[in-house]
Amino acid sequence: MTDDTRIDELIADLRRGPLAVRRAATAELGASGEAAVGPIIAAMLDGDNDIRWYAARALVQIGDAAVAPLLAAMRAGEDRDFRRYAMATLTGIGEAAVEPLVGVIESADPDLQPFAAMALCKIGEPAVEPLLRLMQHPDPKTQERAALLLCKMGEPGVGPLTEALEAGRSGKR
Repeated sequence: MTDDTRIDELIADLRRGPLAVRRAATAELGASGEAAVGPIIAAMLDGDNDIRWYAARALVQIGDAAVAPLLAAMRAGEDRDFRRYAMATLTGIGEAAVEPLVGVIESADPDLQPFAAMALCKIGEPAVEPLLRLMQHPDPKTQERAALLLCKMGEPGVGPLTEALEAGRSGKR
């Protein structure tokens, strides 16, 4: 675990360090765990896209602990560049981000839904079962969103989607 002062120093290195320093800061921030999540997200919010790229890499290393704070920051702000980098981060985190992203699709959050949809499609196979579950949602629009995402996912989603639709038609559900 890295203390707050060291985290601040590493964030400063992300902002102005040469390439080797930025890479080293990214690795150390990623190893710092949950304590670094807030400061890294803050750097992403007020930084340029170079800083966002390094910060995103550190958050992917941290993993699960970054998912909820990233989604909260995406909801709170409107910066599309930040949201794109946050979506890429959630994609990189992968399976741990699936259920929270499916929650965004289920809630039909108009601001975050396109980003969540893109992340789920890129995550692929780990998102299939949760999206198939969402197809059983009582709201037809939610069912439609889930089916469209499975279709957009390509190979990992189309087969299970087809099977689910055929099973639904034949009453096997």
